[in-house]
Amino acid sequence: MATMKRGYVLHHRPFRESSVIVNLLIEGVGRVDAITRVGTGKRSIKSILQPFQPLIVQFSAQSEAKSLGLKNITQIESAAPAMPLTGNSLYSGFYLNELLVRLLSVEHQAEGLFIEYHRALMSLAKGFCSSHLRYFEMALLLELGAFPSLNYDTLGNALDPDCYYRFIPQSGFLPVVQSRESNLLHGKGCLTGAMLLALASQNLQIDQLNQAKGLMRYLLTPLLGNKPLLSRQLFAKNAQ
Repeated sequence: MATMKRGYVLHHRPFRESSVIVNLLIEGVGRVDAITRVGTGKRSIKSILQPFQPLIVQFSAQSEAKSLGLKNITQIESAAPAMPLTGNSLYSGFYLNELLVRLLSVEHQAEGLFIEYHRALMSLAKGFCSSHLRYFEMALLLELGAFPSLNYDTLGNALDPDCYYRFIPQSGFLPVVQSRESNLLHGKGCLTGAMLLALASQNLQIDQLNQAKGLMRYLLTPLLGNKPLLSRQLFAKNAQ
């Protein structure tokens, strides 16, 4: 007998008259795309098929769903109240969902991402800070094999909090020569060792957030391609 697993809805869309196709993130499994009947009246599950609603889900492999490359949801229930996300935290949650739908394929199971996602939502529910986004982006990039080492630089030396680095694709972080008189320290693609080490330990400080954001944007861009993220546009529109 199939067991119930914890999960979250990332996105859903209509499928035929009374069903929807749901993209889910499932604990111990990863991304799962499935079909479920929505139902009507008191039996309707529309109210729980929403983002940021903790769920417990059971699947089967019925012939119709399997022929479409999908699972079939046989049982789905609310596991807890929905995460109370509002304002920037809500837009951030949509951003995380869009990243997962865009970058995580069904073939890539990504078992550990459920805990990272759940932790990010809980942190955002307590209050918005962009550091929560950076930590989840790092976990996702690590899962996809697209995040450089935060232990050693390109020369094989441990990262130095007092050094400055330039990111070299396919190689990692290259230490750069710098001096107090040089403007090289003030941008120009340079990252502080202190920020990189704080990112690794998930202890970013306020003055390090912009650097971390720039690094993540740079790393995510090749994976996302030219199609813009709708959640970023929503965030920018409501920030004005």
